[in-house]
Amino acid sequence: MAEGEAAQLKEEGNRHFQLQDYKAATKSYSQALKLTKDKALLATLYRNRAACGLKTENYVQAASDASRAIDINSSDIKALYRRCQALEHLGKLDQAFKDVQRCATLEPRNQNFQETLRRLNTSIQEKLRVQFSTDSRVQKMFEILLDPNSDADKLEKSANNLIVLGREEAGAEKIFQNNGVALLLQLVDTKKPELMLAAVRTLSGMCSGHRARATAILHAVRIDRICSLMAPENEEMSLAVCNLLQAIIDSLSGEDKQEHRGKEEAVVLDTKKDLKQITSHLLDMLVSKKVSGQGRDQALNLLNKNVPRKDLAIHDNSRTIYVVDNGLRKILKVVGQVPDLPSCLPLTDNTRMLASILINKLYDDLRCDPERDHFRKICEEYITGKFDPQDMDKNVIAIQTVSGILQGPFDLGNQLLGLKGVMEMMVALCGSERETDQLVAVEALIHASTKLSRATFIITNGVSLLKEIYKTTKNEKIKIRTLVGLCKLGSAGGTDYALRQFAEGSTEKLAKQCRKWLCNASIDTRTRRWAVEGLAYLTLDADVKDDFVQDIPALQAMFELAKASTSDKTILYSVATTLVNCTNSYDVKEVIPELVQLAKFSKQHVPEEHPKDKKDFVDMRVKRLLKAGVISVLACMVKADNAILTDQTKELLARVFLALCDNPKDRGTIVAQGGGKALIPLALEGTDVGKVKAAHALAKIAAVSNPDIAFPGERVYEVVRPLVSLLDTQRDGLQNYEALLGLTNLSGRSDKLRQKIFKEKALPDIENYMFENHDQLRQAATECMCNMVVNKEVQERFLADGNDRLKLVVLLCGEDDDKVQNAAAGALAMLTAAHKKLCLKMTQVTTQWLEILQRLCLHDRLSVQHRGLVIAYNLLAADAELAKKLVESELLEILTVVGKQEPDEKKAAVVQTARECLVKCMDYGFIKPVS
Repeated sequence: MAEGEAAQLKEEGNRHFQLQDYKAATKSYSQALKLTKDKALLATLYRNRAACGLKTENYVQAASDASRAIDINSSDIKALYRRCQALEHLGKLDQAFKDVQRCATLEPRNQNFQETLRRLNTSIQEKLRVQFSTDSRVQKMFEILLDPNSDADKLEKSANNLIVLGREEAGAEKIFQNNGVALLLQLVDTKKPELMLAAVRTLSGMCSGHRARATAILHAVRIDRICSLMAPENEEMSLAVCNLLQAIIDSLSGEDKQEHRGKEEAVVLDTKKDLKQITSHLLDMLVSKKVSGQGRDQALNLLNKNVPRKDLAIHDNSRTIYVVDNGLRKILKVVGQVPDLPSCLPLTDNTRMLASILINKLYDDLRCDPERDHFRKICEEYITGKFDPQDMDKNVIAIQTVSGILQGPFDLGNQLLGLKGVMEMMVALCGSERETDQLVAVEALIHASTKLSRATFIITNGVSLLKEIYKTTKNEKIKIRTLVGLCKLGSAGGTDYALRQFAEGSTEKLAKQCRKWLCNASIDTRTRRWAVEGLAYLTLDADVKDDFVQDIPALQAMFELAKASTSDKTILYSVATTLVNCTNSYDVKEVIPELVQLAKFSKQHVPEEHPKDKKDFVDMRVKRLLKAGVISVLACMVKADNAILTDQTKELLARVFLALCDNPKDRGTIVAQGGGKALIPLALEGTDVGKVKAAHALAKIAAVSNPDIAFPGERVYEVVRPLVSLLDTQRDGLQNYEALLGLTNLSGRSDKLRQKIFKEKALPDIENYMFENHDQLRQAATECMCNMVVNKEVQERFLADGNDRLKLVVLLCGEDDDKVQNAAAGALAMLTAAHKKLCLKMTQVTTQWLEILQRLCLHDRLSVQHRGLVIAYNLLAADAELAKKLVESELLEILTVVGKQEPDEKKAAVVQTARECLVKCMDYGFIKPVS
């Protein structure tokens, strides 16, 4: 019984196979296999199921079934060939070759077998050639590199080839398997810079994206040796080793975004210990005298990039806690270094700033008050532990540390200023005869006097000292820093005219001296940078900013300095701040008259506006800046590297751009000088405030400019997202309005742009503003929709059932506002021309539709009337029943009156459309021509 059923199932499977239903065939063969013990039938069933496996691309199953058939009958030629096909697909070419070789022996004349034999033979030879050539290439390269007699050209070529090979997965694996790590270490031991660089860069490639290999290399080379390679004064080498360590960290922490599965995952059980060891060695590098300034900078860069969390949504901040406990004192030691003291570690110009940034990032990464208190206590203990009446060097280091922290987490720096003796020590050091002490104290005072309360303390206790230093010092560095200190204190009242700290005219004198230094090309760039910083404070005073924009040489000198110093973030920030002050683009608190009266009554301080901060003066300053070429400078600054161009600086640049774009007449100049292109990156990256300001400036340009000129090429598509972001209801009405104008202009250019606007989900927001009570917003949104309805996907939204989109457009056609009517009628004309269904739908959405249509056809404004007549024509052409309904209404009389007019130049389109409507009625036979 069972054998008979098995035979039947086999036949059933064969029928399914012929009908190409391979799943059903597999099922029948599988059922049959359970019912029979007949060896011949078993072999056939396995062989047939293997054929199904090949058809469904289940090659593992196909190879397994064919093997079972061969186990029963070793000469089963069909099973052998099917296994060969499956093995070839699985990449097991040598095994597939053996099977087809057996087939060809059993049937030597079979052309199919002979052809497969030749093809597999070629594939195997190619695979062996590649494998052999990679192995031999690796071997040959190392032989050339390790041969002391190799010529320079061969050495350079081999080194570059090795680096390229290390970046490819197959090449990296070959180097690794052929004892490559040991050979690369031999290259490092040669002490030849070009060979050492090649070795380090090859190791970087081998570690990238491969956790097991990265772990093995880290253990083979050892972290202390890697750090020692990063330590010397060689910028190229330090950077290469920094990249190697970054590749290792990325692979160990999973930051390489690669999936690690199977054997790869099994090899590396836990990477936390290795990551901790790397962090520990980097912290040790910070305080080692053997490490160069360049090496220290790279260690700080690695800590900055890898210790604090990249996303605060991640709960685990254990790496930060580990660094605070084990390395904060080391970072503070770097921050407190004074270059002129004999005990100073090797530094670059950026080392202390990088350490301040690290302190700031670590502090921001803490999750709760106890963690912040612990951080603060370590800082307090470190600083107070340095105070020593017998050792002035230690006191200077303590104040330098406070100065560094003030450039990092400002609230922490402010708390430290409140420590007993800190402010007094700053003032005391100003009075020191040693120039080093004065330099440190003056810089610390500059950073400390950001808060008005602190500035008041320093004005009371330190201004006379600063003035004395300024008059007596011969050291240019101290002189200019003292001036900046005085500038900052002079501007402590901000834009409040009533809070001027110094006597009338003092700030102008300070500014004049800053401008003088700025224009002096013989002074070094770093010293002139302080002059710009002084102006960044002083230009809060309206007299100073007005004088500055009229001093064309000083303005040009600042612009040239900004263009030449795109690698110096301090200059970029200072220039941006100065421009924000000159254009009054900072936030101004709204003055509420009632509160002013209340303040006067209670004898409280009332802020006052400087007469030269009124709009006329600001407009004049903007004109002068544009004439001086400020746009090209801003465009140059925007191109600076992201690490240099901080988010705060980007926000300042966005503020300046927005102020410059305020007058529509100036926007052509801004576009001509590349302002449109420069705004796009500012609108996409940076602080939320900065992105909104830049987007608003883009909207102002997009509203009135030809997009093809303002944003050439593909850039125009990048403008859409910032404009759509301004449609948010949380933005103010002017931003909404100008964004709608910009989108209207863009949507009128091409369907590709309309598609982009649609994809950015702008449609619901545009519809939302079509409901708005504000006339101008409603008008702008309707005009935008008028352009958008040309797009097919937008039309589909109107065609969909269960929405009031069409009803809204019809009702807007009946508005009293001519401009809204014009835009809505344009949208309705295009929709009814595109879809007959919408013509019929229009008559169902509101009972007022006919009355609205008649009003459009009789409108005083010709453009509205023309659009109304086009809608009437679309309805007449859509459906005979609908046309009859229209003819029976007063519309026929309107069409007749309009059509009988003598068409002049202005009315030609209107009269022509009315006549076309009447011709359509004649075509239906509803009216007859009069001879």
